[in-house]
Amino acid sequence: MDENTDWFGPDAATFGDRVAGAREAAGMTQSQLARRLGVKKATIVSWEDDLSEPRANKLSMMAGMLNVSIKWLLTGEGEGTDAPLDVGEEAADLKAIMAELRSLRGEMRASAERAARLEKRIRKMMEQQG
Repeated sequence: MDENTDWFGPDAATFGDRVAGAREAAGMTQSQLARRLGVKKATIVSWEDDLSEPRANKLSMMAGMLNVSIKWLLTGEGEGTDAPLDVGEEAADLKAIMAELRSLRGEMRASAERAARLEKRIRKMMEQQG
């Protein structure tokens, strides 16, 4: 990976990636963070897997516990944690796979929107004939 690449920046990481990275940098397990925030471990897992996001009060508490800014957690900009020290070839491969997966998700989202527009046109045409 290029040394100048921001490992946790907006183009390289998701909210969940930053939560997991900051939690690991703080030396906490998912269970420990959950206990300190007063949520279930499954909630932390959901945040780290980008399936959900915390409410503002939990986000604020978590940023304080992990010693990062709220802005960094949300956008990758501002006060955060450094990239993992062992960023070898395997990590670069993982980053490439993640980038490809994000690209695929974007394409799928665009295709779903296109399908929805086509469905809407068909419905209108059917209403006009019926």
